Amino acid sequence: MRKNSVKNSRINGEVQRVLAEVIRGEIKDPRISPMTSVVSVEVAPDLKTCRAYISVLGNEEAQKDTLAGLRSAEGFIRGQLAKKINLRNTPVITFIMDQSIAYGVNMSHKIDQVMADQRAKKGDEEQEPEEIVSE
Repeated sequence: MRKNSVKNSRINGEVQRVLAEVIRGEIKDPRISPMTSVVSVEVAPDLKTCRAYISVLGNEEAQKDTLAGLRSAEGFIRGQLAKKINLRNTPVITFIMDQSIAYGVNMSHKIDQVMADQRAKKGDEEQEPEEIVSE
């Protein structure tokens, strides 16, 4: 099975859906933030390993605690994955912190700030000629 085959894409989507359900509703670990989302999942073509990219809304400490909680609950999560998805092999899950959502929010704030600065400069330039004319 090729890495980008249709079958592998469907397996990635199904594993991502089930993983999100398990993290959101079935894990009782208080370290795991309620604002945790599964950004993407990459299951290896041989179904032995899986990389799950996790995003946590919060500070650095919340992200570290959530990652530690997920790693400690990895056996439970893998068991739930085996029950809910009928695969030949249940992949070993590796959780990776994904910063893409935080990066996107940060870039959006920077763009908004630059646009506000440009509007302020444009407003100042429009006011200067009016002051000159009124003299």
